[in-house]
Amino acid sequence: MAKEYPNGLWIRCDNCSEILYKKTIEKNFFICSKCNYHFRISYKKYIEYLLDNGELEEYDKDLETKNPLNFPQYKEKLIQLQKTLGIKDAYIYGVGKIDNIKVVFGAMDFGFIGGSMGIVVGEKVARSFRLANELNIPIIIICTSGGARMQEGIFSLMQVAKTAMEVGLADRNRIPYISILTNPCYAGVMASFASLGDIIIAEPGAMLGFTGPRVIEETIKQKLPEGFQKAEFLLTHGFVDLVVPRWDLRRTLIRLLNIIWKK
Repeated sequence: MAKEYPNGLWIRCDNCSEILYKKTIEKNFFICSKCNYHFRISYKKYIEYLLDNGELEEYDKDLETKNPLNFPQYKEKLIQLQKTLGIKDAYIYGVGKIDNIKVVFGAMDFGFIGGSMGIVVGEKVARSFRLANELNIPIIIICTSGGARMQEGIFSLMQVAKTAMEVGLADRNRIPYISILTNPCYAGVMASFASLGDIIIAEPGAMLGFTGPRVIEETIKQKLPEGFQKAEFLLTHGFVDLVVPRWDLRRTLIRLLNIIWKK
């Protein structure tokens, strides 16, 4: 997360360490004007940037976990994050419009326990696809996550299969699914619904994969290629379809939707 200075007017870029005027960065979609680094932003910003009038009719906003494993301090952590971020868990979804085309829109927030997928995230992702099926409209999901939520153990891992199954059912009904991968997107989320889009878009520089480069190098005892797991590397090797800067995401989605869905 970018470092803010005490007066709140300046931010240091995580990538190039340039000191940037906060208001300028905000106007530039939270992209560094020097190195093009994309700062991590909340689900609220993606709604603002991508949906018509920044409006989303949210579904299941009060769905929350009950701490199935009685994990120590987990309940207290959830309460604090819910109060700070204004959401019950790391994923929100609902119905909105892009260029007046109705879509189911979902977004993960890395600020909520690293965007990890537990019971609630998995269930709401599954319901997103069921809603798209019911309404017969495209679905778009902003994906960012560190993976499965350890505080929910096997219940969390079960969501990998459940969400992948729902993607398959939507595909059977010819519901278009656009997955937008942002930095970072790893493990159970990347291994399930995040990587199953009909069209997969990534933001520049996003780190994407199942496990981190350091763990892989330690396991295989080999040095990985330069830029391994960055969005641009995955584009070159066919794992993503497009790398699109944040300022161009809405225009790109409009073009795609008008090609694949305009009725």
